[in-house]
Amino acid sequence: MKKIISLSFLLTLVLSCTTISRPIELYVSVNGASGNDGSKAQPFLGISQAINKAKTLKSENSNSEIIINVLPGDYYLSKAIEISSELSGISIVGSDASEVHIKGSVVLDSKWEKFNENILVTLVDEALDFDQLIINRDSQILARYPNYNEEGHYWQGYAADAISKARVASWKNPKGGFFHALHKGRWGGFHYEIIGVDANGEAILKGGQQNNRGSSYHKEYRMVENVFEELDSPGEWFLDKETHKLYYWPLEGVDLEKDYIEVAVLKDLIQVVGSLDNPVKNVSISNITFENTQRTFMEEFEPLLRSDWTIYRGAVVFFEGTENCTVTNSVFTNLGGNAIMASKYNKELVVEGNHIYNCGGSAVSFVGDPSAVRSPSFNYGQFVHFKDMDTVIGPKGELYPRECLVDNNLIHRIGRIEKQTAGVQISMAMDITVSRNSIYDVPRAGINIGDGTWGGHILEFNDVFNTVLETSDHGSFNSWGRDRFWLPKRGKMDSLTTAIPDMYKWDAIKTTIIRNNRFRCDHGWDIDLDDGSSNYHIYNNLLLNSGLKLREGFNRVAENNIMVNNSLHPHVWFEKSEDVFKHNIVQKAYQDVGLLGWGKELDYNFFPNEESMMKSQIYNRDMHSDFGNPMFKSPETLDFSVSEDSPALKIGFKNFQMDKFGVQKEALKKLAKTPEIPKIKSPSEENKNATVAWLRNELKNVESEQEQSAYGLNTAEGVILLRVWNNSPAVKNNGLKKGDVILKAAGKKIKTVKDFFKVNVENKSDKMDLLIMRNQSEKKITIHTK
Repeated sequence: MKKIISLSFLLTLVLSCTTISRPIELYVSVNGASGNDGSKAQPFLGISQAINKAKTLKSENSNSEIIINVLPGDYYLSKAIEISSELSGISIVGSDASEVHIKGSVVLDSKWEKFNENILVTLVDEALDFDQLIINRDSQILARYPNYNEEGHYWQGYAADAISKARVASWKNPKGGFFHALHKGRWGGFHYEIIGVDANGEAILKGGQQNNRGSSYHKEYRMVENVFEELDSPGEWFLDKETHKLYYWPLEGVDLEKDYIEVAVLKDLIQVVGSLDNPVKNVSISNITFENTQRTFMEEFEPLLRSDWTIYRGAVVFFEGTENCTVTNSVFTNLGGNAIMASKYNKELVVEGNHIYNCGGSAVSFVGDPSAVRSPSFNYGQFVHFKDMDTVIGPKGELYPRECLVDNNLIHRIGRIEKQTAGVQISMAMDITVSRNSIYDVPRAGINIGDGTWGGHILEFNDVFNTVLETSDHGSFNSWGRDRFWLPKRGKMDSLTTAIPDMYKWDAIKTTIIRNNRFRCDHGWDIDLDDGSSNYHIYNNLLLNSGLKLREGFNRVAENNIMVNNSLHPHVWFEKSEDVFKHNIVQKAYQDVGLLGWGKELDYNFFPNEESMMKSQIYNRDMHSDFGNPMFKSPETLDFSVSEDSPALKIGFKNFQMDKFGVQKEALKKLAKTPEIPKIKSPSEENKNATVAWLRNELKNVESEQEQSAYGLNTAEGVILLRVWNNSPAVKNNGLKKGDVILKAAGKKIKTVKDFFKVNVENKSDKMDLLIMRNQSEKKITIHTK
């Protein structure tokens, strides 16, 4: 006999067996009270009270989901909020980032008196130690020389005599001052504290730990601050720590009796810290403005393997030993150091929809621990000998960030103090995705990958420009790959990588993808893959000014990119680098330097003219490439897709999206800038007075009667050797010399560089007979071409 069970009975049974878990909501308000219970009707006064209540609730039920709702107002922390693994599952949610401000500052209760005609002075609490003065939410200028100038380039104003003996002699007590200088090669900066003056009247300096490429500091690009005698212009201030007096020259419109005055006293605001064995999980931080923290450039810095970087392992919002945490829809501004950092073990951290600007250090950093790296070295010149090397592939441990996302953020004006910084920094990490970010107005790279360990990163749909503004020899994207295979002495490295051709994969175990981005750098390269960078796939990128640099490395595939007014820069490639460059549109000849080989495949590319294409055909490359006008659709609106009848399509180029670069979140997109529109150079303009590299020598056409006269030529025709490289095969063994003019090659008359390259392409020998003009006399010579 069948039993009939009623629907109502089933529902009763299900409901009786199911417990619906609702989040526990706590509230914090500037109008709350310390004795309140944290309900919406009786909110806590401080965030720390809510954190303590959450700990109690978690101790009663560790599975509780707790939301701390932070209501509008300014919240001044006495110490950083600490979130450990016992608080897993907690969310700190502001009502809106425009309304909720978590600050590392205190409000200054001051009574100002006149010090002189321009400067006012007030006593401050003896316990206060600060290096940021904020008035009406604007950071003021610490007394400095030279004076602050937003258009002053390096340091917003620089002077060679910043710490000259004459200047030091004008200071009564410079102890506690700070000296800032660029690296001699402008590869980042150095920072020092002045701790005294020696018997010779020279400043005694302590510091310089902020750069991993040791050098003397730059002779010209210098600045000094926090010296009383340099308080000489509106907006500047100085704190005398011995007398506890604060001096300030008010800006026009500032009323110190009525205006809101704050000073920064904390370095960090939220610390989410667990461990590999007991990580903090599922913590969410959103809709909050973080602001007003101390500068960190004199903290302890550590080298990031053999990259040029050292870094302070700390940030305003700091994650270590976490899983599935998020920072979303927040604002980070007026910060003295790094904004957000994922240190050591972090999995699936998401940084999304944030606005990060006016920060002293980097915006978002992923930094693993060297304990996870096999046979690590920590300086450009250091390396582990092969006989002592751990030869196992991949990471040694688990203390590194992985599977994290930086998406849809607006990042600009970072690195305001520290110059070895980036919008997104990645070192000793794996599978980091950086997408849909607008990054600009930065002193060094917009995105930087410090080493090959361990790859798998995806960079896509970013808009990165106005970069390398206060340094040099870098790119909007920059990377290094000084991994186990990389040695500072090239000969030994060539031998090692020839013997073990896939050694680069020991550390760069996964391919890093750079796709669908827009880059522009006016002070380096749009994309700069520097020393050793290996295992990259670079495609569908729009490079607006300075092209693609690939220094020595392995297995870089670059395809279907557009390089406006520029080209590929292959530098010192290995003989068997396995590099591929195809289906790209370039607008110059390749800018090669010191190649031992020309890669695995360079072909099916589109050049502006025949001369630029023929240069690589000398080396049996680009034999199926073409040249001409790519027929860009609308370059004046930054649309560089090509028209349907473009000849570039015939060599395999395919159009890609031109309207999805950068931040897409509507509120941030309205604020974001876009790069300057480049003026397209015509092939004839490009060739006018242009020089071309050949076997590392520099050539140009004879183009004027003045040149004809200067070189003693019968006609204004021929190819001039402007510069020569002494180790070039064409120069050695009594070959070509600087100032020679090539008139014939292999018996054929040479009128232009194009003619000369045609002969080179046809020449199958490793020698070539030339007729040259040297010292106004014709001379026959035979040169080597290989």
